[in-house]
Amino acid sequence: MMNKLRLQSESGFTLIELLVVVAIIGILAAIAIPQFAAYRKRGHEAQVKSDLRNAAVAQEAYFAQYSAYKSGAFTQGVPPGFNLTTGVTVSSAAGSNTFQLTASHTNCAAVSWTFSSGNGTIAGTTCP
Repeated sequence: MMNKLRLQSESGFTLIELLVVVAIIGILAAIAIPQFAAYRKRGHEAQVKSDLRNAAVAQEAYFAQYSAYKSGAFTQGVPPGFNLTTGVTVSSAAGSNTFQLTASHTNCAAVSWTFSSGNGTIAGTTCP
């Protein structure tokens, strides 16, 4: 008689309830993980575009000081005042009155973005 009373008073989760919870967590993970990857790609693109805008400002400041645009790779502090984000590479092709900046991110190396001083826009494709 004591065994029956003890079994009825015990509480806990059934196997079905636990399986339902595991299934729900699996479904949520299946939705969230691909979205997280997309957020990372958009973050890398935003870093590159931000560095291109900052490089354009630094390029104009360089021109104001030296009467010429800087050509070649940009590094941390070169041209003066330019801070390069980790993983981003920026280079410049300069003419006498215009320049074009090209940038890419190590996590999206197949894609590059460009900034043209002629029209002031950033062009590129999305990270694959």
